[in-house]
Amino acid sequence: MHEKLREILQELHLQGMSDVLDKILEQAEKAATPAADILYRLALEERRVRQEKSLANRLKQARMPWDWTLESFPFARQPGVNETQIRTLAGLDFVRRAQNLVFIGPPGTGKSGLACGLLRQACFDGYRCRFYDAQALLDELYASLADRSTPRLLKRLSNYDVLHIDEIGYLTLRPEQVNAFFKLMELRYARKTTILTTNLD
Repeated sequence: MHEKLREILQELHLQGMSDVLDKILEQAEKAATPAADILYRLALEERRVRQEKSLANRLKQARMPWDWTLESFPFARQPGVNETQIRTLAGLDFVRRAQNLVFIGPPGTGKSGLACGLLRQACFDGYRCRFYDAQALLDELYASLADRSTPRLLKRLSNYDVLHIDEIGYLTLRPEQVNAFFKLMELRYARKTTILTTNLD
């Protein structure tokens, strides 16, 4: 009966339940656990597995180049960073309000680390996120003009809950790139959150 039940669970893609089926049923038989409790424990395990897979997918889709977190950020070595303010931002109220953030400062002050830490936190909280190096984003926008895929690309980029654009600095830009970039910002404004880092005053 256990094997038949496992086959059905796998057929229904209930991998979490299938993985712990034997263990939970064995414990239930020893303790004479009510059927409702067994089902509840199986459902909890299925939810846990799905949440873990969902998080892994969100982190993969975000394409963050570093595994930086706010917990690993060296606040003690960056006295110019207000740790309390950053911890408050980690509550992500600014994401729920669709507000934008701009981190401004010279190289080496931790702008990208803080932004990535917030982006990772947003992934953990269930938001769809994406990291982009500014030059790579602008190049992708420019390339989309050639095959007329710009509207499709802008739509995809405008739907991320949080978009982190890293290192908007002294870039050589074509007018078409500037226009496409500002169109993207217009589509996201007051709808979705964008985090920018820059070394420009």
